[in-house]
Amino acid sequence: MDVWWRAITEADPGPKWAGLFAELWPAYRQWWLREGADARPTYLESLRALETHMPELIPLYDELCTLAGGGDLAARFLSLYRPPPYLSGCSQAIWPGKEPVLVRNYDYDPRAFESVVLHTSWLGRTVMGTSDGLWGLVDGMNDAGLAVSLTFGGRRVVGDGFGLPLILRYVLQTCTTAEEAGRALARIPTHMSYNVTVLDRKRNYLTAFMAPDRPAAITHAAVATNHQERVEWDAHARMTATVERERFLLQRLTLHVEPEEKFIAAFLRRPLYSSAFDRGFGTLYTAVYRPRKGEMELRWPRAAWPLNLHAFEEGTRRIVTPEPRSRAS
Repeated sequence: MDVWWRAITEADPGPKWAGLFAELWPAYRQWWLREGADARPTYLESLRALETHMPELIPLYDELCTLAGGGDLAARFLSLYRPPPYLSGCSQAIWPGKEPVLVRNYDYDPRAFESVVLHTSWLGRTVMGTSDGLWGLVDGMNDAGLAVSLTFGGRRVVGDGFGLPLILRYVLQTCTTAEEAGRALARIPTHMSYNVTVLDRKRNYLTAFMAPDRPAAITHAAVATNHQERVEWDAHARMTATVERERFLLQRLTLHVEPEEKFIAAFLRRPLYSSAFDRGFGTLYTAVYRPRKGEMELRWPRAAWPLNLHAFEEGTRRIVTPEPRSRAS
């Protein structure tokens, strides 16, 4: 698999973001309309949902809608309110060493992935992370030392709520501690089930099991894969090996005392690393977040890309992903 990654910085929404929108909007438009325009909420419904649940984002949302051309469909899409359903894999864990670290694998369809790290100072807060939905994030960190990451929760229920990447953007724009993030995650509705792991600079962490049809469960779990407190979708669990990946991570955190680097390296080998790219569940990258230091690192089997929140450098990387080694440790 051959993918070009980009790191982009733009303090306030402007021509770089507008260019990214123009480039990616055709594919996103096709995805947004795959069930027909009437299946998606109207602009007024979307705006009211944002005003109700994430009002702090409204000035930013309005600015992005203007940069996107002010069209009705683009504005509805950018709300990420009740989007079409989509599935991913993913594993994430908190390494409890001297320096708090959040490590995650993102397993998804490479044809539907932006391959962009976005660094912004929107609304007066510096945030960097892996972009999705053009302003949402599947993982990221802010200048308060808060890091977040999501995994799919392994349930087929679809409901009335937002796409999780926008909720992660909201958390990083408005929260400074794991406790604050937990309160936000407990109240904002999500359209599908997701697990969100949060780590702050003081080593506090939590995992929120979020769902559209029941209250979020805020836990002290240090590991999250693709189920919540029990498996509820057997076929998906078998296909993604979610239970096996969770057990593997828990064993490394509790039974095997090992250095941080060895723990991170395990994410690039089976059973955590997936080569199922043809089925939309290949590991597109491993991300390592050190929120106290403001450091993010992207890793692949043959490459690494360190990024710094406070000294961010734009750039591109051509990543060729090989078949991983079969050894699990």
